[in-house]
Amino acid sequence: MASGERICFVVSSPMTAQAFLSGHIAALAKHHPVDLVVNAPAQSAVGDIQTQARIVSVPIRRKIEPLTDLAALLKLYALFRRERYAAVSSVTPKAGMLAMLAAALARVPRRIHIFTGQVWATRTGWQRWLLKLADRMMVRLATHVLADSPSQRDFMVAEGIVAAAKVSVPGNGSICGVDGDRFRPDAGRRAAIRAEHGIPGSACVFLYLGRLNRDKGMPDLADAFAQLDCQDAWLLVVGPDEERMQDEMQARIGASRDRCRFVGYTDRPEDYMAAADVFCLPSYREGFGMVVIEAASAGIPAVASRIYGVTDAVEEGVTGLLHRPGDVAGIAREMTLMAGDASRRIEMGRAARERALGLFSRSAVTNAWVRFFGQLLA
Repeated sequence: MASGERICFVVSSPMTAQAFLSGHIAALAKHHPVDLVVNAPAQSAVGDIQTQARIVSVPIRRKIEPLTDLAALLKLYALFRRERYAAVSSVTPKAGMLAMLAAALARVPRRIHIFTGQVWATRTGWQRWLLKLADRMMVRLATHVLADSPSQRDFMVAEGIVAAAKVSVPGNGSICGVDGDRFRPDAGRRAAIRAEHGIPGSACVFLYLGRLNRDKGMPDLADAFAQLDCQDAWLLVVGPDEERMQDEMQARIGASRDRCRFVGYTDRPEDYMAAADVFCLPSYREGFGMVVIEAASAGIPAVASRIYGVTDAVEEGVTGLLHRPGDVAGIAREMTLMAGDASRRIEMGRAARERALGLFSRSAVTNAWVRFFGQLLA
């Protein structure tokens, strides 16, 4: 039984908890009692975390809902006052604002928020101003601020969100690290996924895996693929369609749509990465680009935007190619280069896996988090 001071993590989504925090909670639970506050009425929603931490359900929604948000704030305040945590740590914007405010009001001595990207990075006008103000408020309420990549840290400092002395990056970056055993080259899975979707074994498959929306550059990817003059190039798009992008992308792709496959949400991303040759991320904003590292671990080079977060995940010219966000011609040019040079893809893929496991392994990132909390609570 852990006998150290009690720690509380706060997130809105069970999926966020499982994806980002499961390894950290398991490691920290060896030394400290850990609670997880999450919007999950059923404890089973958080998977194996329920065996490592006490689960407390609070209705923290991603969207702004004033009455629900106020109820969540009051529940968090009451919980923090009752439990007297040594530290409260939050991830994602809504959970962060509510948790940091409630923890400050409850006088929790150590309040940590982890930034994984900035929603306002692609906004303009009053929306950008308001969202930046919210981040600044969250930073003021926190006693410690973490960023999941060095370039995101530098971006936040340059934008006046946080002072350089207050923000740090655990290890080399990444909020959770990559599991090299799960994400690895696999000829069997490669053949099976290609056969399932009618993709030839000899094809060069470009993969996008993630949420389908405009911030991720989906229209740009479709336009770039439409420009490819390569009958061996296929596009595999995997992930939940948040903004009804599939119909628009198919229309943009036009005559090449027969070589494009759309797959919805999957809980087996490693299967699709094993089936691909190049990972595409034409995003306009990322905190770190974790999916790029997972693809790298699977031996797949990237064609990605040259933006903060992604520049930490891709070593340009070594593990992938970078382009300006929104540069459709640049994306098409890099996809054409990759499609026409199998030896380069293989060489970059090997370098990508070596770098991913060397800098961003799950064990290394978890150890960095354990060190951070160990020093914080010493």
